[in-house]
Amino acid sequence: MALTLTSLATLQGADFDEIIDVRSPAEFAEDHVPGAVSLPVLSNAERAEVGTVYVQDSPFRARKMGAAMVARNAARHLETHLASKGGGYRPLVYCWRGGQRSGSFTGILQQVGWRADVLKGGYQSYRRLVQTALYDGTFPCPVLLLDGDTGSGKTDLLNLLPQEGFQVIDLEGLAHHRGSLLGAYAEEQPAQKGFESRLAAAITALDPTRPVVVEAESSKIGRINLPPAIWQAMKSAPRLVLSVPRAARARYLMRSYGDLLAQPADLTERLDPFRKLHGHGQVEAWQALVAEQAFEPLADSLMEVHYDPLYRRNRKAKPGAAAELALDDGALEPEAMANTAAKVAEALRALSA
Repeated sequence: MALTLTSLATLQGADFDEIIDVRSPAEFAEDHVPGAVSLPVLSNAERAEVGTVYVQDSPFRARKMGAAMVARNAARHLETHLASKGGGYRPLVYCWRGGQRSGSFTGILQQVGWRADVLKGGYQSYRRLVQTALYDGTFPCPVLLLDGDTGSGKTDLLNLLPQEGFQVIDLEGLAHHRGSLLGAYAEEQPAQKGFESRLAAAITALDPTRPVVVEAESSKIGRINLPPAIWQAMKSAPRLVLSVPRAARARYLMRSYGDLLAQPADLTERLDPFRKLHGHGQVEAWQALVAEQAFEPLADSLMEVHYDPLYRRNRKAKPGAAAELALDDGALEPEAMANTAAKVAEALRALSA
């Protein structure tokens, strides 16, 4: 029996022990159903080989080769990942279109005695729902923006707000990027499709009767583009602007960018693109501070010269209503963050009233 997806909520509510993606590792890496495990029945190289034979030689020979490869890989999965599954195990299996790869693997699982089902239409049916939600639909609930200059603690405060009764979406967390020219982590960002799957899952889990708080962002986080549904909602959303002394923000940035400060050569290189905006002299002065490991003065100067003017120009162009919350010099210290989050929550409630 095949599962037909009518909405993303259908998938989240489906009664399966596990979702199995049998596509190649490269396909899985680009995007997959959230929570799925990768049990490929063809490796990247095997998939390419079968495709080449199919086109250049014979579809029959390609299917025969593919069947042998699928059988070998299925045996390996049965002896490893699936070895501990009991008799009542019920997985949902999908491939690209819900065709031969998922059908073959599901048949093997059913022969074992497991209640395995196929996702009708495969990954493509799931992807169409994601695209509809993010590109054709409207955002399902009111949005509140948490805004403020660089180093205002927005991301950490955002993730404390669920304790104050708010639902949130951490866009930077989903995009695995801190949202600035220096914001990349050592690990790569997800592919655009992978980000959209994460975002669609987060949106599906929202209560549409309550507002959701997101951090004020540009339309691009690193190399990830925000889809129209959420971006249009953010453009006109009311915003709470955090006002924090620059010295406090510099100390906060020292903590939140500790991974980058531990790699001075990388930081020096990442400052080079600022030459087009601020000239060689300014960038070389910043790079000299890196060499001296004078990171707090570096953070202060970057905010004064680049980030604060940029954020304020962008903020003036936003149409949504705004309120300001002034925080004191110690508000972003680790021991004060829970209390600060409570103040932010109170201000957001007033903004949304």
